[in-house]
Amino acid sequence: MFENKNYVVAIVLSLAILLGWQYFVVQPGLEARREAQVAALKEEAAKQGVTAVLPGETRPSPEAAPATAPKATTEEAVAMTREEAIATTPRVEIKTESLSGSVNLRGARIDDLHLSNYRETVDDNSPTITLLSPSGSEHPYYAEFDWTTDPGADITVPDAKTVWTQESNGPLSETNPLVLTWDNGEGLTFRRTIAVDKDYMFTVTQSVANATDQEVKLYPYGLISRHGTPNTKGFYILHEGLIGVFGDQGLKEVKYADLKEEKTVSGDATNNGWLGITDKYWATALIPADANTQFQPRFSYIPNVDGYQADYLGNAVSVPAGGQSEAKVRLFAGAKEVNVINKYDDEYSIHNFDLMIDWGWFYFITKPMFWMIDLFYKMVGNFGIAILLATVVVKLIFFPLANKSYVSMSRMKKVQPQMAEIRERYKDDKAQQQKAMMELYKTEKINPLAGCLPMIIQIPVFFSLYKVLYVTIEMRHAPFFGWIHDLSAPDPTSVFTLFGLVPWDHPAFMSIGIWPLIMGVTMFLQMKMNPTPAEPAQQMIFNWMPVMFTFMLGSFPAGLVIYWAWNNSLSILQQYVIMRRQGVKMELFDNVLGTFKRKKSET
Repeated sequence: MFENKNYVVAIVLSLAILLGWQYFVVQPGLEARREAQVAALKEEAAKQGVTAVLPGETRPSPEAAPATAPKATTEEAVAMTREEAIATTPRVEIKTESLSGSVNLRGARIDDLHLSNYRETVDDNSPTITLLSPSGSEHPYYAEFDWTTDPGADITVPDAKTVWTQESNGPLSETNPLVLTWDNGEGLTFRRTIAVDKDYMFTVTQSVANATDQEVKLYPYGLISRHGTPNTKGFYILHEGLIGVFGDQGLKEVKYADLKEEKTVSGDATNNGWLGITDKYWATALIPADANTQFQPRFSYIPNVDGYQADYLGNAVSVPAGGQSEAKVRLFAGAKEVNVINKYDDEYSIHNFDLMIDWGWFYFITKPMFWMIDLFYKMVGNFGIAILLATVVVKLIFFPLANKSYVSMSRMKKVQPQMAEIRERYKDDKAQQQKAMMELYKTEKINPLAGCLPMIIQIPVFFSLYKVLYVTIEMRHAPFFGWIHDLSAPDPTSVFTLFGLVPWDHPAFMSIGIWPLIMGVTMFLQMKMNPTPAEPAQQMIFNWMPVMFTFMLGSFPAGLVIYWAWNNSLSILQQYVIMRRQGVKMELFDNVLGTFKRKKSET
């Protein structure tokens, strides 16, 4: 009985972890520098039917240390469609292999961006993913770069209402940078060059030519502003919200709700890091490109527009009389593809940029799991097959341990008569019964916990694969065969609708598809490979466990359910071969028949 109790404890523990995971995880702009700029912005916004608010900003005196991060840009937008908001401003097209959209010449904002290679649904005709949208639209989300000055400095710098002049020809593309200029009429000429690669990285170079007879000091800044709180579904399995690496302070993750409460989260000045806003599959990030220049990062909440902003303020840049100076920053705006993120991490030496993808606490398992699945995918061209092959590799890695476990289980089955005799002999003395059992285990070299190991080993692998399926964009809309068009989504079929023949709106927990049923059957058969527990309570747990897991995994990603079913099948085969070699009679069919015979006799 001792070995059965330990096995039951392991199963109950595994179920508790999985149920807990299901319940708690699965279910559940920069302010104006002067009042004159504020008034001008409001006036310009009123002409466009937009009410703008641009609060004042505090800057350090020339003698002070480098400034804190810029305060938030706020623009309260009236109801306009995205297309209407785009049509109200002059623009230059963005057209690359991975991106489409436009740059707004008013403010030189990057505020119109689509991800050409990704669509909203598995339907190839569905719209492409919209990442950035202009102010005035329903959900403004944009990047802005500019200069600011010390308080009291009588220098006119460009702002959100400045209309820039396009100096280059044609759209912004991988081979054609966009060059913009603006003259402040006071001897300063501002030039902005925006370049983009074939993926998702923009490089923005801001330069200032000083034709006056005095040195000018300016501060470069960059910001990403997002208005409205996105729907993150409250999941705990990954972070969605403000994110960055603040030098020695390391990774900084701030949820929307937390930032709304704290208002501001700042970091110390650093020359090593990045900051931005992340969704499940997409992200934007500011990455100062000059490793020798410090910047001050900050996250802000903008109450009047329910907005969230990631911004930084760079060190002062001195522009000598008759000379020019520049500042450079990069903007990542796109899909969080693992290979692309890693490429940027290496190419630009971006400190911990790989943390843009939330690998979780068990990254040392999750990352190798993704690497292996991705490697197989490149070989076979199907992520479903890749998961099956990765499962085989995992089984091979743990084969010595599993083999030892099954050998011990075989020995235990051989001594079932002796164990039954001990239970009968000491049925009224549990302490003596336990002692006799332990002596028998020692004599026969049996590990009573051996049967728990295969299931315990499976738990971290299960969680790591769940993480890979849930957070990596490579798995998004990845098809398998037949009715599985997205491995990261639940099996779309349901036994309660006769797999689509009788459509009706049933509760989510009743969405038990074909693959969850296959998983439940394989789990039932695997459990029946072992002797039937003597105690009725244990029998009930063993009999109902596959049913509970079938309902529970019905809402899990199909790729995970396929993995579990395949893993169960391999375990059945492995256990069958090993125990046959040990000379143990397999009781699978007898136990299955016995289960139904008992049910029949009970009725």
